[in-house]
Amino acid sequence: MLRRTALIRSSFGPIRSLRFGQQPTLQVNNFSFTAFSRSSRIADEKKISCGIARRRGFSSGSSDAGETKKLGIWNDVHFWATAGALAGWGMSGAAIYDAALQGPEVISLNMTGVMLIYSSLFTRWAWIVHPRNTLLAACHATNVCAQANQMRRALEHKIELGEKDQVEDIAKRAAMVAAGGAGCVVFGPVIQRAIVDANLGPISATAGAAAGPFTVHFWAPMSKWLISGASFLDLDRPTDKISLPQYTALTLTGFFFSRYALLVVPINYVLCSVNIALFGSSLYHWVRKVNADYIVKK
Repeated sequence: MLRRTALIRSSFGPIRSLRFGQQPTLQVNNFSFTAFSRSSRIADEKKISCGIARRRGFSSGSSDAGETKKLGIWNDVHFWATAGALAGWGMSGAAIYDAALQGPEVISLNMTGVMLIYSSLFTRWAWIVHPRNTLLAACHATNVCAQANQMRRALEHKIELGEKDQVEDIAKRAAMVAAGGAGCVVFGPVIQRAIVDANLGPISATAGAAAGPFTVHFWAPMSKWLISGASFLDLDRPTDKISLPQYTALTLTGFFFSRYALLVVPINYVLCSVNIALFGSSLYHWVRKVNADYIVKK
């Protein structure tokens, strides 16, 4: 049975009550999806019904009594969730390892700044996604603290080198990013409600979607594009300034999350694509580092 948890017109037109980060949904056994039209509601109901069975490790489709078939690791959301979380812990561990054993000169300010934004968003995403991934949320919260410490070390190192002007410029840019994020949180619900109430067809549907641009389901994977971008910006970075633990963790993260993104509810194709890009760019740096330190040196 379905029960509506949002205020919807009788014609299944625009949804009247929206809140930032809490999309109007139809509830199916604790799994939710957005409803904008009768046809899309029925289609989504079928998708989620199949998705729930698949994520629990069974295949559906046979009406014969009790006929279920276990799927392998490829379709086991819990396996990929755990593997992705462990890879995420690798990022936190890499930052802690580098802080303890490496000098501040190996710290990439581009990557560290992006990591702070990325892990902040993914802490929230991992907490509200279905099924909830507490292990992943904890690892990203830890990574925020670890990366903040790395940022502190890098900035102190630049001040010691007499690059105080550069540090002040970084501080100004960080303040602008923080102000922009606060503005999105404060004004996002108002803008979203206005767009959906305007009944602009696909635009309104996108604005109110379960993984749309007014949700963390959209912005968490988008922040991961920044990590890929930071990797591409550092393509010519000297290998002696590349952290092998960090890029090992990033490579594994990209690999595991490419599949995990297709098993969660709602399915997140943006997250899948960005992790494919992250896997490729991080693997490139990892190969360069391994080649320089363990192959060429021999």
